[in-house]
Amino acid sequence: MSGKKEEIKVLICQGTGGIASGANEVAAAFEEQFVKHGIEAKLGKRCRVVGTGCRGLCANDVLVDIVLPGNEAVTYDFVTAELVPQIVEQHMLGGEPVAKKTAGPYYAKFLEKQQRIVLSNCGTIDAESLDDYLDHQGFEAIKKAVTMAPTEVIEEVKKAGLRGRGGGGFPTGVKWSFCAASPGNEKYLICNADEGDPGAFMDRSILEGDPYGIIEGMMIAAYAIGCGFGYVYCRAEYPLAIERLQKAIDVCYEKGILGKNAMGLGFDYDMRIKQGAGAFVCGEETALMASIEGERGMSRPRPPFPAVRGLWGKPTNINNVETFANVRHIVLNGADWYSNIGTESTKGTKIFALTGKVKHTGLIEVPAGTTIREVIYDVCGGILNNRKFKAVQAGGPSGGCLPLDALDAPVDYDSLIRAGAMMGSGGLVVMDETTCMVDMARFFLNFTRVESCGKCVPCRIGLKIMLEILERITQGEGREGDLELLEDMAKDIKRSSLCGLGQTAPNPVLSTLRYFRHEYETHIKEKRCPSNSCKALLKFEVVDNACKKCGLCYKVCPVDAVIWEKGGLAIIDKEKCTKCTSCYDACRFMAIE
Repeated sequence: MSGKKEEIKVLICQGTGGIASGANEVAAAFEEQFVKHGIEAKLGKRCRVVGTGCRGLCANDVLVDIVLPGNEAVTYDFVTAELVPQIVEQHMLGGEPVAKKTAGPYYAKFLEKQQRIVLSNCGTIDAESLDDYLDHQGFEAIKKAVTMAPTEVIEEVKKAGLRGRGGGGFPTGVKWSFCAASPGNEKYLICNADEGDPGAFMDRSILEGDPYGIIEGMMIAAYAIGCGFGYVYCRAEYPLAIERLQKAIDVCYEKGILGKNAMGLGFDYDMRIKQGAGAFVCGEETALMASIEGERGMSRPRPPFPAVRGLWGKPTNINNVETFANVRHIVLNGADWYSNIGTESTKGTKIFALTGKVKHTGLIEVPAGTTIREVIYDVCGGILNNRKFKAVQAGGPSGGCLPLDALDAPVDYDSLIRAGAMMGSGGLVVMDETTCMVDMARFFLNFTRVESCGKCVPCRIGLKIMLEILERITQGEGREGDLELLEDMAKDIKRSSLCGLGQTAPNPVLSTLRYFRHEYETHIKEKRCPSNSCKALLKFEVVDNACKKCGLCYKVCPVDAVIWEKGGLAIIDKEKCTKCTSCYDACRFMAIE
């Protein structure tokens, strides 16, 4: 242990986002420089390049930490392989950080209001190293759990107040107790990693950055409910997550952590990964079980609930990745510690994936009860290009769009539902004044329509008709009575659909009608899009008194439809213009109408 504390570490974000930005090339460049300079001999310490999971600030990848013994870690962002020699020579050998390349004050601001519990290992340890996991209290929680009776473990989770992080927010301990109480010796445990919300990547990042933590969390749950076999159901579009989790499972079998008499603790537990084909509806637990059984992923009526009759007719407990990732921390630190974090109705922290028109997109973990305003402005730096905030879509494609007045709503289950949205799995899409709320509702409704399994009529037919109405409105063909029809259909679909997909699919329409009805009315009555977003209703003209003569629109136009000379006003050639909106998006002065 002492030798490891004295080693020099280069922590490189090698989650999916980091790799896409060139993390593998950066890691190879550091290894090359270490050999070139004989750095271990010169510094007299072991130097290790550590590929970590997601660091959260995905917009600034590749993120690199230089950790020298006795010094605080220095973080660099936007690192490329070309920058590595300077970092090695000036910082690691010369002792002077490359100041202009280090992450600015915003990085400290990004972390200031976060409380990284579930993500505590992501970005700090080698995601593929069992030794690194063991050095961070790995598998200590399961050792503690087996000193308690299974019912005591369940009571501890109940006392902690952990609610399922997959969307519904059902109390986890209560769910476990139902399955534990079901008769029969053969029971199943499922980790739902079928994360299909547009813009959401919380579960993927946990699996990539802390796979052993998921294994341990599932082991604790299996011991508590009396289960001997678990599945991780993960969509095939997550190849890195699957690869790292499979490696971790293989190592655990080699070391006797999984299998017969797991870890010598007196209970048997086996697990495997089941890859899904990417159907959004398979995130619903009954459709997920059908998929594991080899059937088409379609929802089943409930009751009976999975805890009574689930996978292959046996009692089954299903939680998502983030829920299982919380479990080991609760067992290690105690229910009282956990229940002191968050709000009265939502304990602990929540991970959110921030996308859209926000300065620093990425992954954050904050105590439940943190306001939406704090998340957007304090943690993520505010709105991109300093434009005006318009709305935030919370809870994935089945969530609602909340306006400026809801910015101070705390992010917990009950508060978001009262506001007309939902926590969901944790996706937050931020929108500015250039976003058309009618088109946004159309986008999300189209997603849920395509992903519907088609089993029940309200969802299969109702969503299609609603989508056709929204498409007409965005094309300038809306009619009187359309809004009332949309509301009636949305309520009927919510009441009569078989599963959660259909029951929540109309939420984006209902929430935008509630808060942004004037935009719908402008589309219908004036045949105009107030946000200048719906292409069929756009004029594409430069407003002379607003144009700053900067030429940004000229530079981004892909078809040379913008006529501009330095110091002059821009003019749009409407015959060439394809209405791609590139010029409108680039203009910071709202000078294009």
